[in-house]
Amino acid sequence: MIEVKNLVKRYGNHLAVDHLSFKVEKGQILGFLGPNGAGKSTTMNMITGYISATEGDIVINGYNMYEEPEEAKKCIGYLPELPPVYPDMTVLEYLYFAAQLKQVPKEKQKHMIDEIMEKTKVTDVSKRLIKQLSKGYKQRVGLAQALIGNPEVVILDEPTVGLDPMQIIEIRDLMKELAKNHTVIISSHILSEINAVCDTVLIINKGKIVLSDSTERLSEHFKGKNDLTLEVKATEQQLKAALDPISEISKLQIEEGEEKGLIRVLVQAVGECDLRERIFFTLAEAKCPIYTMSIKKMSLEDIFLEMTKEEPEKQIKRGLKRSILSRNQKKEETGNVSDL
Repeated sequence: MIEVKNLVKRYGNHLAVDHLSFKVEKGQILGFLGPNGAGKSTTMNMITGYISATEGDIVINGYNMYEEPEEAKKCIGYLPELPPVYPDMTVLEYLYFAAQLKQVPKEKQKHMIDEIMEKTKVTDVSKRLIKQLSKGYKQRVGLAQALIGNPEVVILDEPTVGLDPMQIIEIRDLMKELAKNHTVIISSHILSEINAVCDTVLIINKGKIVLSDSTERLSEHFKGKNDLTLEVKATEQQLKAALDPISEISKLQIEEGEEKGLIRVLVQAVGECDLRERIFFTLAEAKCPIYTMSIKKMSLEDIFLEMTKEEPEKQIKRGLKRSILSRNQKKEETGNVSDL
């Protein structure tokens, strides 16, 4: 549905977007992440045709943005971070105006607008002036205009800014519903939102893609960064004495446990080592019973911080290394087809 090829944007000597290439399939919800100044908004503005690229191509539903801009833009509904609403229009007037701009046939406008107002929960304020609405309702009206014309691609920049918790839940449910008939790109600083809604996450830093994968598989890139958490009945001295001989432990953090007599232990292993069995038998031999043991997967917040704290070149190299390791591991687990 969306194909971005070798996209570059320069402002004088400043390289805002550095040779980005990615695809978004039909019905997918892509979460677009990156620190401020990473090039997110610039990339989204180029995808929508709002600004031109210095180099590269953007293909929307088979139409090249720079060769067939009118056809490509017909496929896109866009909600910028600041909703493009006219404060002196009523909600209904504004949505009819948007329908005319998007060349929706007159006989289809009423039914489409009524349906979209119902979806975005603005029917009850349809006759009010937009300037009299709360920030949350203005955001909903902006989302409603993005859906006018039933575009194949919906691009949302910070779609839940200014909404109360109930409205956020409703908009998230709406975004999931949209994916049944649309391809959706969401840019957000609320990482829990990306985790809750998106199928795929794309993280960029200083104009480069540093990580792209499904939300379920992201933590697999950081297997060596997973922490092992234990609750043990022991003193700090007993625990350190028991675990000290295990050279593969790179970090050992000890805290007071929630229950009396227990201590909470955070263990980090060197590289990809899985120390669960070794720690279990070591502590059993030392007569330090383990009450709980669990692996703490890296959260999206942890991954985001990890991937945006270094130079993109280093991150990309490490990402490629992780991908190669992951593929090799899968071959070992499943066997080579030619060997069967």
